[in-house]
Amino acid sequence: MEKILIKDAQIVNGGKIMRGDVYIEGGIIKEVSATVSAKSPDVQIFDAEGKHLFPGIIDDQVHFREPGLTHKATIKSESMAAVAGGITSFIEMPNTIPQTTTIEKLEEKFDMAAKSAYANYSFMFGGTNDNIEEIKKLDPLKVAGLKLFLGSSTGNMLVDDEKVLEKIFKSTDLLISVHCEDEQTIRENLETYKERYGEDIPISLHPTIRSAEACYLSSSRAVALAKKTGARLHVFHLSTAKETKLFDHKKPLKDKKITAEVCVHHLWFSDEDYQEKGTFIKWNPAIKTKEDREGLWKALLEDRIDVIATDHAPHTLEEKKNKYLDAPSGGPMVQHAFPAMLEMYHRGKISLEKIAEKMCHNPAILFQIEKRGFIKEGYHADLVLVDLNNPWTVTKDNILYKSKWSPFEGSTFKSRISHTFVNGKLAYKNFKVYDEPHGQRLTFIR
Repeated sequence: MEKILIKDAQIVNGGKIMRGDVYIEGGIIKEVSATVSAKSPDVQIFDAEGKHLFPGIIDDQVHFREPGLTHKATIKSESMAAVAGGITSFIEMPNTIPQTTTIEKLEEKFDMAAKSAYANYSFMFGGTNDNIEEIKKLDPLKVAGLKLFLGSSTGNMLVDDEKVLEKIFKSTDLLISVHCEDEQTIRENLETYKERYGEDIPISLHPTIRSAEACYLSSSRAVALAKKTGARLHVFHLSTAKETKLFDHKKPLKDKKITAEVCVHHLWFSDEDYQEKGTFIKWNPAIKTKEDREGLWKALLEDRIDVIATDHAPHTLEEKKNKYLDAPSGGPMVQHAFPAMLEMYHRGKISLEKIAEKMCHNPAILFQIEKRGFIKEGYHADLVLVDLNNPWTVTKDNILYKSKWSPFEGSTFKSRISHTFVNGKLAYKNFKVYDEPHGQRLTFIR
């Protein structure tokens, strides 16, 4: 049984930072204390003096493209990049080929991940206009939740039948995660600019076409429907300041029925970056104005927004180099999301404790994940050691995504992830991912 002792770390956990030691045995945290002595000679000791120890990041929204789109990414390639970025657990989306809209296809994805995931894993089940009977059969202890696309995105899984939507909201106790953009508004906007520009619409018009109003119309309807039906709703990737007013900050997370997430790219970029980055920052929902970005930050710190995630959605470099109408939306993010948020700590935007809350603790609470997301005795030893003052620059040579590009390429981060532990196994150390997957299927307490 493998034994590990992490010594003299600044432990970031539960809203506090304390200097201490963490003892791990058999993949489980056995002791967290100011001082822990080695229990036997076979204990492997990691000297963490001067470093901060976080719980492993839990990313509640990724697209790892397997099955069917493996020229872009695979569960293996992207989970390796994830552990290099301090992400030790992920929840993957259903818009693969085939789509994860039957229990049979869901279990096939679990089988794939069991063989190749370097991080812990679960999957969203995709809702459609015609699979409500499959939704009713889902075991809430075996699946992260239900994903509905209320605006079309990669994979064309749009749920646009209002009667079906209400029936789904009434028929499941599962957490329902939604992509909110009003399809009619987007189509009308797109036609307006096609008439003006033909096939050469500038990328800078992306946030005008997939507008703030399109987002608000859809998210406000979803929130209203959740209130009407009592459904458990989680709104993915907010991108506008206006939307944040739909969410409550007065209740503790465990008591909220309606919650929200923001993604790192919406906290980092603004519409001013389209000129330099072009289609490489084309996401759905679109990156919008600086004012929207500041509104998202305000809501995050006020606890109207509960979770920070990535919406990691890689495409090949060749695909992203296409003109606006042909370039797919989405980009790789898992390797750089946590360092980017640590950079925001250095800039005075957010505390280390709040980063741990939004990226580690809250996803575990929100999805009711069993014994992960905290540095606690009895919990799985998913841990990340960070050197806050060891700068590095994102280059093609150190990008681990299968697509081999990043919107952060050329950026220098002050903080460096030195070690990532997954279930008590050293999965990553100083730009090296150890070539053995240690991910486990996430379990839930519901």
